[in-house]
Amino acid sequence: MISSLVSRLSAALLLALGLALLFAPDVMLGALTPGVPPQAQWLGQLLAAAWLGMAGSNWMQRTVIIGGIYARPLVFANFVLYLVSALTLLRAVRAPGASRGTWWLAAPMCLFALVYAALMFRGPFDALPPRDG
Repeated sequence: MISSLVSRLSAALLLALGLALLFAPDVMLGALTPGVPPQAQWLGQLLAAAWLGMAGSNWMQRTVIIGGIYARPLVFANFVLYLVSALTLLRAVRAPGASRGTWWLAAPMCLFALVYAALMFRGPFDALPPRDG
């Protein structure tokens, strides 16, 4: 089931990023944006809380068909999360001296933004074919 795969991959990505930011905000923020003061580590942990919350939501809905009218709040929340993340990271990538880590983070965010946009506006990828008669 494609919906299950999308939910599981999204949950895995957000879990990995969330745990990294929760337990090593100094390392993660320092690698992505050099010059971040140590006093700003709590911002990374707040982002980690949001990512871990969405990872949990995606994991709990992994067996549900998502897209179109199915699980619309979950699809919309993921779409907004990934779209805003992708746009923010793409802006950061264009800045002079952007780290390679920003590129590696921007790529899956862009991909998932496109996937969740397709799910929201097109409908589920694994919809049942129409019945005859």
